[in-house]
Amino acid sequence: MTDPGTEGGGPRPPATAPSGPGRAGSGGFSTGVSPEVPALSPGRTAPHPPPPSRHLRAPEAEVAPAAERPPGAVTSYARDAAPVRRRGGNSEGPGGATMAAAPPDPALQREQQRAADIIRLLTLYRPLLDAYIIDFFTEGLWAQLPPPWQAALATATPPQLAGLLGGHGGPGATWPLSLLAFAAATRALAFPRGHPGGSPCPPCQSARLHPLLRRHVKPKKQHEIRRLGKLLQRLSQATACNHVVDVGAGQGHLSRFLAFGLGLSVTAVEGDGRLAAMAERFDQELLRELGKTGVPPGNEGPPRRRQNRPHPPPSPLTPRGPHHVAGRLDPGAPWGEFLLPPDPPGSGPAARNPLGDVGGSEGGSRVLVTGLHACGDLSPALLRHFARSPSVAAVASVACCYMKLSTAPAPLGCPLGYPLSTWVAGLPGHQLSYRAREGACHALEEYAGRLDGESGRLRAHCYRAVLETLIRAADPSKKRPGVQTVKKSHALTFPQYARLGLPRVGLDPATVPLDSEAVVAMLEQQHKVVAFFSLTLLLAPLVETLILLDRLLYLREQGFPCALVPLFDPRFSPRNLVLVAARTPLGAVLSGLDEDTGVAEPPGEGQSPPKP
Repeated sequence: MTDPGTEGGGPRPPATAPSGPGRAGSGGFSTGVSPEVPALSPGRTAPHPPPPSRHLRAPEAEVAPAAERPPGAVTSYARDAAPVRRRGGNSEGPGGATMAAAPPDPALQREQQRAADIIRLLTLYRPLLDAYIIDFFTEGLWAQLPPPWQAALATATPPQLAGLLGGHGGPGATWPLSLLAFAAATRALAFPRGHPGGSPCPPCQSARLHPLLRRHVKPKKQHEIRRLGKLLQRLSQATACNHVVDVGAGQGHLSRFLAFGLGLSVTAVEGDGRLAAMAERFDQELLRELGKTGVPPGNEGPPRRRQNRPHPPPSPLTPRGPHHVAGRLDPGAPWGEFLLPPDPPGSGPAARNPLGDVGGSEGGSRVLVTGLHACGDLSPALLRHFARSPSVAAVASVACCYMKLSTAPAPLGCPLGYPLSTWVAGLPGHQLSYRAREGACHALEEYAGRLDGESGRLRAHCYRAVLETLIRAADPSKKRPGVQTVKKSHALTFPQYARLGLPRVGLDPATVPLDSEAVVAMLEQQHKVVAFFSLTLLLAPLVETLILLDRLLYLREQGFPCALVPLFDPRFSPRNLVLVAARTPLGAVLSGLDEDTGVAEPPGEGQSPPKP
């Protein structure tokens, strides 16, 4: 998902990365970042945010406060949506039927207000939002912070920075009130990401998955496919639709669980023909193993006990596997032309579009559509097609790679990946730069963990920022060039790192001073680089919230029941929010979801349990 070219700073930006008003280096934080924070008033419904206020109030809560929710509880931000009032006095419900005008929906108004408040906060801190960590020295980013912030962050220890990210201050931390207010505002407006449960270590082999479904699947992916699969099973029951189209299926792990494990009819669509072929080989391997066993599938013996917590045996497998389709989905194509040839092209005949035409899916049946980490424009494309076609009964989308979204200006006729909703598109300042969208892909929880225990590994940020300074000094035409990842760079000295990195941008290390006094002085500021990057991460969940909220509002504007659910443990799966929408109410689908699927796997044999 991330391009290692920026060594810890995220994917490499385009050569002409957009720089909005207030960009770092054009006014700086001294004027662009104010200690004032906006008042987050939930009652206002104006289409644009008012001027900042000196008082911070959290918006009206859509979910119970953290202290009132049990650990591991799954909560959804938005529940079933009522039809939305439209211009002209009428509204359209799911399926396009004209309905009588409905009264204003308080939930919709709160969501609209939240979007406006987020945009106002992001506008206030735009220089921080758009700052590239590799520009730390070349653009003097530290000096652009408010002086009280500089003083506090310069002496903060890595655990204290982790506490700032986590909202609990850190041991002995003393922060300026303006910095605390900024951090509090980001947390108040961001979607709840769920309460991690179980072991703080990544889940091990899942005892809740059939052993044959664990093959070739990393523990993180096992965690995801089991939880999303159970949600799709609930959607299937609620919509009386058992045909699932898995878009961007990759090697077919989710599709295999849905088909073999849950007995659903599955069409797996993958744009890479090689991955689709590999998925079919894995299916055949599973079928051969089923044929070898002398006991019914699912009865291979008693489950293994883990930390004195036995699990019920996995459900028996069905002999019917998924149907794999090698084809790319074009987000900008009309519905009937959605499916394109795979890349690279296959030798077989062109596959039919499993989503069908506007009037119905292939064969006239209804389908459920899902995408587990559907990249860039693919996620909003799935939502558009759900809204357009009555044959799509429901959609469950987990997004990924926000920096690849199409934004304005875009070629004529090319639909935008952001914004989708009429409301967000009408808010001044809603634009998100490439850097802002890329930053939303970072894992705040994972980074806080590294600050707590592996802060030495974060020196790669400083190395890359120093290298950027040397590159621009040697060749001013080179700005933010992609530098392929230097493996285990934290274990190298800077001269060793630079001798590996400079040739990758066409520079001779022998002609570049690698141990000058200026280089030494920059390397001594490593803690400031880490502190600055930690500060930018506070905005990452807020940008992701705005993008997902825009998609939620798009669906609600058209009257669909929809919800955002923190389905995965955020420490294992940073993109853990699933957007669910259907043409039927979602209450039964979401009720008791955490009890049905669990939150995180317990530690496995040989893995230490969490320390008290």
